[in-house]
Amino acid sequence: MIDKEAIEKHIRGILIALGDNPDREGLIETPKRVANMYEEIFQGMNYTNDEIVEMYNKSFEVLNNLESNDMVIVKDIEIFSCCEHHLALMYDMSVTVAYIPKDKVIGLSKIARICDMIGKRLQLQERIGRDIAYIVSKIINSEDIAVLIKGKHSCMTARGINKTNSFTETSIFMGEFKENYVLQNRLFNRL
Repeated sequence: MIDKEAIEKHIRGILIALGDNPDREGLIETPKRVANMYEEIFQGMNYTNDEIVEMYNKSFEVLNNLESNDMVIVKDIEIFSCCEHHLALMYDMSVTVAYIPKDKVIGLSKIARICDMIGKRLQLQERIGRDIAYIVSKIINSEDIAVLIKGKHSCMTARGINKTNSFTETSIFMGEFKENYVLQNRLFNRL
């Protein structure tokens, strides 16, 4: 669980280390506000991937009228996260999740909730995609999953190299998506 009291203490220390007075008006409540914010934006750190599978394990049986290559795509799922290297914001992130149902489909809102929860951790963009793919595969009992993510990283846009227009794109392909370039192209053509 997130230790809000410890966060408050350390944020106070950071304010002092920055050369400011944490007892001045405007900063008095800052440690508490940051602790509350961290509890919210890092909520996903309280759960393992398998616990998130249990939280959002709502699927529906597929009737036998689907072809073996029918694809479900949920795109433009907006999330944010925090880079574990600099504690910098990853923002303007858009996630696409595609899968080929076998015997189950997942509730569409559950896909967005999974993406959101996985983002609420100290993360790497590559791991976000792998975590989402793992969770969805467990819920729908299929390995045929693709996760595409595009986002900005403030560790590149606001510091260091300062490339404000740069995006990072990652893709995770599992099952049929991994080697089937025709399937990958079908996905990319729908985006």
